[in-house]
Parts: sequence; C-alpha cells; structure tokens
Amino acid sequence: MLLGDLDLPAGTWFPWHEHPVHQLVWSARGVVAVTVGDAHWVLPTTRALWMPAGVWHRTGAVGNAVLRGIYAAPKLCPVSWPEPRIVAVGALLRELLDHLSADGLTEAARRRAEAVAFDLLEPLDVAPIVVPSPLDPRARDVQAAVLADPADRRGLAELGRAVGASERTLARAFTRDCRMTFGTWRTQVRLRASLPLLAAGQPMETVAHRVGYATASAFVAAFRRSVGVTPGAYFAG
Repeated sequence: MLLGDLDLPAGTWFPWHEHPVHQLVWSARGVVAVTVGDAHWVLPTTRALWMPAGVWHRTGAVGNAVLRGIYAAPKLCPVSWPEPRIVAVGALLRELLDHLSADGLTEAARRRAEAVAFDLLEPLDVAPIVVPSPLDPRARDVQAAVLADPADRRGLAELGRAVGASERTLARAFTRDCRMTFGTWRTQVRLRASLPLLAAGQPMETVAHRVGYATASAFVAAFRRSVGVTPGAYFAG
C-alpha cells in the first residue's frame, strides 16, 4: 500500500483515468467526489470509495480538500471487490491511514498496519446515485435545463414546449435512453445535487428546498428509496 497527500482546490477535477492497482479514494480533509460512468459518489472524511484496478473514473474536490491516494497491488491485496464500494472511515481506520502516511515507517511496521487497515474495510450497503444522459437532442436540452436548476418544478409537457418536443416524445426518449422514467431521472438529479450541500453541513430543510422538495421529510424519503439509507446515515461520523 502506498499513500500520498494531494491538496485540491475547490472545483478541481482530474481527467478520466484508470489505475493498474486498487485505490481507496479518501479525503483526509474536505469533501471529494468520484464519478464512474453515470454513477456518482460524494465522500466526506467519514467515507471512502474502494476503486478496483482498471476502472475508468474521475475524481474531484467539492470544496478545498486533501486527497489521500491509497493504492494496493492486486496480487498483494486481500480485498478483491470487483465493483466500487463505499466504506466507512471510523476513528481507528483514520488513525491507521494517518499512521501509514507518516515518514520513517519500517517495512515490517507498514505491513502490520496495512493488514489491520484491510480488515477494517467493511462495505456499506449504499447505492450510487446514477444520472444517465439521454441521446435525443431535445431530451438533452431538457437535461441541461434540469441540471442547471434541479429545483425547477416544470413538468415534462412544459419543458417540452421550451425545447420543441411533445411530452410523449420526451417521455419515450428518457425511458429508452436512460432506462428510467423522466420523474425517476429528475429525482436522481436532485439527489445528486443534494450531496455537496449535505456534505457541507447545510440544514436538511435548506437542502430539500434548494433541490426541489417542499419538505425535508419528502426529501429524506426520496433519498432513502434511492440510496438505501437516510442522508444522516450516509454522512454519519
């Protein structure tokens, strides 16, 4: 396992890339985000993402962050999850990651600490938030409008009038290209937009209103249905 700290100013994104080794994406300070295909995760310091070798992804900073790159050669690593997995970073794992980044560790001490760190990598039952892109040009125009303002309350018929397409045409495009209805797709957009706000510690009511929900309870219910846990559990320390 190799570690290295990297200061990332807010809004910094690495281009799409892959690694020949496994990576544990973790921010020692601040909040980072990771995208794999259409799936998206936001990671406060209490969460990390296991990234298997060979998976194309990009990583960025939601705010100013310190990204701690933790890498492990597949042949030497006891963890072999084939897909990205979120793990909890509790106090012990955090201390171990800090310990492993210290200078002057002997090889024997490093291997002992790594063995414990790998044992602590327990995956959480959390689904990524997936926002596919439609192929139809008019549906892409609707996508752009909703991404620019997730709280936009216009229905598909009204959005269709703005882009020159019927409600039925757009509904078919989202179902065909995104494998979900427009309503489900917009929910995913709203939930993805909520993640940086939640990670920044904004009140639940404020987050709900900013992404288009009338009440915090409606937002929490939608989050739990999609992600599998409540927003509070997702960002729990």
